[in-house]
Amino acid sequence: MVATTHRRWLLLPVRRLPSRQPMKTPVCIPIPTRNRARLPRCHLSRSSDPTPTSEAQATDSLRVAFACGGAGGHVYAAFALAEEVQASLPGSRSLFLGAPAPSLESATAASSSYPFAPVPPCLPRALLAAALHLYHFRPHVLVATGGPPALPSCLAALLLGLPFVIQDQDAGPAPATRLLAPLSRRVFLAFNAPVRLLPKRKCAVYGNPVRMSIRNRRMSKAAAMARFFPRAGLVEAEGMEVVLVLAGTVGSPQINVAVLNMYYEMLSRRKNRYIIWQTGPEDFCEMESLVRAHRRLFLTPFLHEMDMTYAATDVVVSRAGSVACTEILVTGKPAILIPLPTIVDDHQTKNAYIMADVMGARVITEDELDSSSLTCIIDEIVGDEKLMAEMSQKALNAARPNASADIIHHICSLIGRTNLT
Repeated sequence: MVATTHRRWLLLPVRRLPSRQPMKTPVCIPIPTRNRARLPRCHLSRSSDPTPTSEAQATDSLRVAFACGGAGGHVYAAFALAEEVQASLPGSRSLFLGAPAPSLESATAASSSYPFAPVPPCLPRALLAAALHLYHFRPHVLVATGGPPALPSCLAALLLGLPFVIQDQDAGPAPATRLLAPLSRRVFLAFNAPVRLLPKRKCAVYGNPVRMSIRNRRMSKAAAMARFFPRAGLVEAEGMEVVLVLAGTVGSPQINVAVLNMYYEMLSRRKNRYIIWQTGPEDFCEMESLVRAHRRLFLTPFLHEMDMTYAATDVVVSRAGSVACTEILVTGKPAILIPLPTIVDDHQTKNAYIMADVMGARVITEDELDSSSLTCIIDEIVGDEKLMAEMSQKALNAARPNASADIIHHICSLIGRTNLT
């Protein structure tokens, strides 16, 4: 096959000939040029652009990039929003920017079949890597939910002229949120309190996103119990008292030691009580070596099937991270919260006391935490059915289960996408 050659015509000036009648017509000389591949141009929708037609939207699928990392609250908020994007626009595409493997975000992306792009921890390299990933993916919008990869990803979006929004999960805005808020298209918040610290015109309070599997859980307590305690099938499930202990995404030595010193005595005294204990990956091996095996104790480094876990649970003992607090409200579970005081801005303490106000959650500070205080409060709540029902109802009333859908609809309106299902 002979390759075709494109020609372009170049007008060259011609010297005047020594005659009485000069040439009036320039000479056209064909100059061959090579075939050059044209890069597709990325049209970024903005709120000022006219709304695209439904046919254009169908051919130009929505592309959303998510930047998240570090704590579980940042990671699971991003994945909850990605689920909502996929449900609202089945032809859409998502890309996750996060810390290189092994990391929570890379593992979650792999299990969810979402494309993942690593962003290294060093800021200059992170900025360059994020810019390259965003340039090749060409998203219509970047959604930053917090963690180390969020700041360089937002800066890269600014350099490329991409619009970005922020979703902050805590009662106090993160330092990066305060820095980037004036440059963002919108800041989505879980609580009203941070509004006074940010540009008010940029803020929208919708609550925190929650994964669909937790929002739409339909499993009975008996079926969930069979997953964790198969030998308990002969016991009436409604008579079981199940305590869920969440020591955080990484782990909490303080919570784990307190539970280690009280679990066996509690299970010996309460024959209908069961404990599901997530130690965190860092503390699991040590706890496993110290714990005495018990048929009513389920010990694990991490819980992936949280919908099933909440279905089996009666009361939750947990850190006061944003994702834990949000899931407690949506599932309507009575809670005992132990905030981690070393977090930046001490936002877990703020989260815990907001939960105490809205649903009556019990708060134990780390200074007060020991096996005796934890046992006392667990017995106080589990032993009072009226109190548990009251806490559960208040939690459900304060929950915002449609936060994911509200946020995605708002984002789509900002970038001119209106054909949501």
